[in-house]
Amino acid sequence: MIGGPVSYANLYETPGPRGARRNRVLAGVIALVLLGLAYVTYVRFDAKEQWAAGKWTPLLRPEVWTTFILPGLAGTLAAAVAGVVLAGLFGLVFATARLSDHRWIRWPASAVVEFFRAVPLLLLIFFAFFGSYVFTGANISAFTAVVFGLTFYNGSVIAEIIRAGVLSLPRGQAEAAHAIGLRKGQVMRLVLLPQAFRAMMPAVISQFVVLLKDSALGLIVGYDELVDRGLNGIAANFSNVIPAAILIAAIFIGINLSLDRLAHWLSRPSGDRPRGRAAWPRTYRATTPPSSPP
Repeated sequence: MIGGPVSYANLYETPGPRGARRNRVLAGVIALVLLGLAYVTYVRFDAKEQWAAGKWTPLLRPEVWTTFILPGLAGTLAAAVAGVVLAGLFGLVFATARLSDHRWIRWPASAVVEFFRAVPLLLLIFFAFFGSYVFTGANISAFTAVVFGLTFYNGSVIAEIIRAGVLSLPRGQAEAAHAIGLRKGQVMRLVLLPQAFRAMMPAVISQFVVLLKDSALGLIVGYDELVDRGLNGIAANFSNVIPAAILIAAIFIGINLSLDRLAHWLSRPSGDRPRGRAAWPRTYRATTPPSSPP
């Protein structure tokens, strides 16, 4: 039905009884392999006394959190938030420029985006920190170097995500907007970007997750972030590299799962989001609207 809910069951062939049994067998084999790897890892760590209480109890001390973990987390989040804002603005500006009808705008924007997508982020941070003196005569801070790399690298990727989201829309949307007299900028701002926003939001949030993890590369220039302060600082004082690494990984996983949930929530149609009052079921609302009272 046009306008009704999309069924994703038709995108792949449903396995028959034999295929279902094969899938269950493969899932069981993979589960056993993973359990075996987990057991071997546990035994090897236990042989090295990595599970000893003396290596884990320092992680429960308040001074460890206030000295290493929380300052490192604050540094990571500060660089990530600044990178997200600036990379989002960079991506929006250069995506719009790459969609321009003027070649003198489109070609330079394409060159900038492709250049920063091709250069590894680690080199961008390195060159920004150590090369700033050559161009400006002064050294920039480690925070500025990290944000510079995060902005230009991830902003170039976001620019391509936005451009792909706009180009995925039917051409009739822009043609209809031009037919009623809207200019190019108005068509982009009022018609195309709002429609493409929801489709490209999961990909944009995923790139922000990558940006958050990439902030750990700031340790190459001595930036105080979570991996440097939380992992190296704790391990240097308590000789517990594995427990500290597990804790830092758990913190990153928690933050990234929260961003993933946010992406799923933003990608859902507004009618499917929970509200304070009761709503009609989706299938009923999409196919048969409630009848008006007599």
